[in-house]
Amino acid sequence: MSEASAAFGREFWEERYRGHPAGHSPQPSPQLLAETGELTPGRALDAGCGEGANALWLASHGWQVTAVDIAAAALGRAREHAEQADADAAGRIDWVRADLTAWAPAEEHFDLVTAHYVHPAAAGDALLHRLAASVAPGGTLLVVGHHPSEEHSAESHGRPPEAHVTAEEAAASLDPGRWEIVVAEVRSRPAAGPHPHGDGHGHGHGRSHGHGMTLRDAVLRARRRI
Repeated sequence: MSEASAAFGREFWEERYRGHPAGHSPQPSPQLLAETGELTPGRALDAGCGEGANALWLASHGWQVTAVDIAAAALGRAREHAEQADADAAGRIDWVRADLTAWAPAEEHFDLVTAHYVHPAAAGDALLHRLAASVAPGGTLLVVGHHPSEEHSAESHGRPPEAHVTAEEAAASLDPGRWEIVVAEVRSRPAAGPHPHGDGHGHGHGRSHGHGMTLRDAVLRARRRI
């Protein structure tokens, strides 16, 4: 494990959230909106939920959401924002504090499993396989990460190497007999404003990004075969 990887534990993220003001309401990921808007709502897992923007968007569209993050400070902000923004949707979110490198969700349980910009403190393949195992037959796995082209940019400072992935590499680790790859590509998006994770989704995005910048995401969407 690299030194940068080892640093991305609970204490790091608790301090990161406590040390930054909440700021503006976090916005859901454009990749989440693009890839899940037409799915039939069911049970969803938001792994590395951060301040809860993705979880709230899913719940507001009828999903029953389990939102997991390592930092209690993040979950506190997420819960408060959700209750203020949409009390009905907030009632469909179960907030769970857990370390994704050790926590294993129930297998074949969720109709949608999504993870955005998660910084694993261990091998990323192991996390991907645990998340994939929790997708129910016919369900969707959506993983969005920092593309390796971002690795040496100023905005990537502090990210461990495991935070930079290609969708093709992630797709190749899934059993083609069990998975249909729907999307595996690079997409550009505008950088969001400053807050603890830089983008407001998942575990850590390095530093805050200035407006007007364009970042590149690795987007993997796969459907588990029935």
